[in-house]
Amino acid sequence: MKKATAMFLSLALVMTTLAGCGQTMNSATGETQSAEEAVVADDAAATEEGAEATAEVSESVAGLVELANSLQGASYNEAAPDWTEYESLISQIKSETDYANREALMHQAEDILMATGAVLPIYYYNDIYMLRDGISNIYSNLYGFKYFMYAEGVEGGVLNANLASEPAKLDPALNSSVDGACLAVNSFAGLYTYDANGELQPALADSYTVSDDGLVYTITMKEGLKWSDGSDLTANDIVYSWKRAAADETAADYAYMFDNIKDANGEVNVVADDDHTLTVTLGAPCAYFLDLMAFPAFYPVQQAAVESAADWEANPGAWCQEAGFVSSGAYVLKEWTHDESMVYVKNPYYYDAENVTVDELHFMLSADDTAIFSAYNAGDVDFIDSVPTDAIASLLENSEFYIVPNLGTYYAAFNVNSELFAGKTATQAALMRIALTLLIDRDYIVQNIGQTGQEVATAFIPAGMLDGNGGVFKTNDDAYTYPNADTTGYFTDSYSAECVEDARILLEMAGYEFDENGMLSESTPISLNYLTNDGTGHIKVAEAMQQDFAELGIEMTITSEEWNVFLDDRKAGNFDFAREGWLADFNDPINMLEMWTAASGNNDCQFGRE
Repeated sequence: MKKATAMFLSLALVMTTLAGCGQTMNSATGETQSAEEAVVADDAAATEEGAEATAEVSESVAGLVELANSLQGASYNEAAPDWTEYESLISQIKSETDYANREALMHQAEDILMATGAVLPIYYYNDIYMLRDGISNIYSNLYGFKYFMYAEGVEGGVLNANLASEPAKLDPALNSSVDGACLAVNSFAGLYTYDANGELQPALADSYTVSDDGLVYTITMKEGLKWSDGSDLTANDIVYSWKRAAADETAADYAYMFDNIKDANGEVNVVADDDHTLTVTLGAPCAYFLDLMAFPAFYPVQQAAVESAADWEANPGAWCQEAGFVSSGAYVLKEWTHDESMVYVKNPYYYDAENVTVDELHFMLSADDTAIFSAYNAGDVDFIDSVPTDAIASLLENSEFYIVPNLGTYYAAFNVNSELFAGKTATQAALMRIALTLLIDRDYIVQNIGQTGQEVATAFIPAGMLDGNGGVFKTNDDAYTYPNADTTGYFTDSYSAECVEDARILLEMAGYEFDENGMLSESTPISLNYLTNDGTGHIKVAEAMQQDFAELGIEMTITSEEWNVFLDDRKAGNFDFAREGWLADFNDPINMLEMWTAASGNNDCQFGRE
């Protein structure tokens, strides 16, 4: 079985390399042909079900259409893509020790992901916030984490801020939102952290060594570490916390991040040699392992605190659903008026407490952009993480308005198991979704809604992300060329009448009919609902797409939900089409790819799930 799987993956990799060089294999003849020749081939080459796309789409999207042609249906749902090859690729990537091969496999995985059409990249993120003049040294990194503890110029030692509405999870192992991560990095501590320059620095760790083969890390922790209740924080707490985060019973969205630390029996391979020393054994060398130790899912939590909750086994996060829980970071949560406010106070036991300059953090809990902006203008808060879209243009020259780099992608996504695709083959469903991708005027969204210099996205993995092999992933080179070489992506980066015509052709391939005006026929309508959270920018993006889809007579309604309800519905697959966004957790493409495995708690598209 293992040998057969390896041979299959090797063959698939060769096929991808040929496609990257502008060639593909004709499944009927076995002959090699250019992508353009394949796309304009005679319609008779299509299957009876219309599963193979062969009409004359433009060159800008031809390569993506060819990828969609290769999709097979899942055993449980013919319209959903079979996900076994993707799952195998992710496993192979995680164990691959040749970095060039690893990069090639990651390109192959993104090819499969984009071929489904279920992920619709819109733009690559940057981050905005407002900070009162006179306050400095609040910093943010590429992953959206905000660090408040070393701020200067804070009057009375109290910083008033807004990050978002009521947080969904405060347990660092269970959180999967950016606002929750911001709370985690200020109230918990990991073995490593990021400084104001975005560089990794030891936190609870003092130093580390790594074996010559890159597999065994020995981590020495600082002496005298304490929890916020004054009890000792030791290496055993790290062991407990990592095993807890990876355990099925905890049901952490990020449990898959621990896969490379598991032994042959599936146990997290970390041991405490003594109170201050850890030994971690990896399954394969991991260039970003220190970044993992700076990520909240790897932060320690106190076993006694976790298991003090009456229903801790059934509800793993119950221990920190009210103020007063034990933590390890710069602050402890003193007061929490749900859906209204939170008060964090300085933790005297924090390992770097002597350098913490802000005594208290007072958070306004709201997702109402207008109310948040009004509170800032009234002087009630000093830091806000969002502003109304209509206000952005007037703020671009304001010294209190900050635009900072991020590493991530704002996108929309389809639930591949939605009834919207009933009766379609996997390829037909993919072509339908790709058609909608082409109809989105990303330039309009970036220029008129984003307004802060975002870059139009033509692939899911963001521009600037490293490839783990000494270069940048989103690049054409001798080893791989993107299906749309001109945009180093999968489709054009500019909206035009050609995009609309390509979308119409793809919808016809998927079984839809059009009337004499080029609009969807009443006999084959498309009606879908778009799910988003509150926020003026998200609503405006939805409305822009609604108008774009109407160009071909596609009807889209918009449903907006409160943040936590939205997160739950999206995670459970209770949607057709939804607003999404992913800020990288570390600078490697695997972070953007492993989230789509069936077992991942972040697989909102429901790939591989019945």
